[in-house]
Amino acid sequence: MPGPTTDVWEAMSTARTIRRFTDQPVDDATLERCLQAAMWAPSGANAQAWRFVVLRSAEQRAVVAKAADRALEVIEPVYGMSRPADDDNSRRARTNRATYELHDRAGEFTSVLFAQKYFPTASELLLGGSIFPAMQNFLLAARAQGLGACLTSWRAYGGEQLLRDAVGVPDDWMLAGHVVVGWPKGRHGPVRRRPLSEVVNVDHWDEFVSP
Repeated sequence: MPGPTTDVWEAMSTARTIRRFTDQPVDDATLERCLQAAMWAPSGANAQAWRFVVLRSAEQRAVVAKAADRALEVIEPVYGMSRPADDDNSRRARTNRATYELHDRAGEFTSVLFAQKYFPTASELLLGGSIFPAMQNFLLAARAQGLGACLTSWRAYGGEQLLRDAVGVPDDWMLAGHVVVGWPKGRHGPVRRRPLSEVVNVDHWDEFVSP
């Protein structure tokens, strides 16, 4: 299993989403390096109008578990998901099994909320450009240290108010993302992506890069 790496190309190309974690807690020093990497990200006008909230107490993890339960109720019908049979070892079954394990154990892990301050002149998409790079830096720093991480949709699928109330997020701040982090049971490895030639255009929308 690929372990820690200082090669940024290896980190980017092997940073799989990890949904299965061991019981080993993430130590403060390792988590702090991920948060420091997030701080190095660019933001609009270098405003750094962001806040990273680590959720690790039993009380806050219980709130995360409730948010995960609500999200599962939404995504099951959307994605046509169901718990796979024990003898189903297809790729889809393996993916679903890991997803269910993450939701079932959501209250056991450390996670981080990423918040961005609202500015009245900026759209949410524009504001995202000032917080999403920080989230990506966090994910890459986690991978570099051998951690696993998963960017969840639990905030978006019914859990936002739960998390806002638990943390005390002011109304003029947006919850941009939520990342679960831990030591992986699964493995890092080459990510599966479409060929570059299918998504890169030259000068015009329909002028694709030659394979």
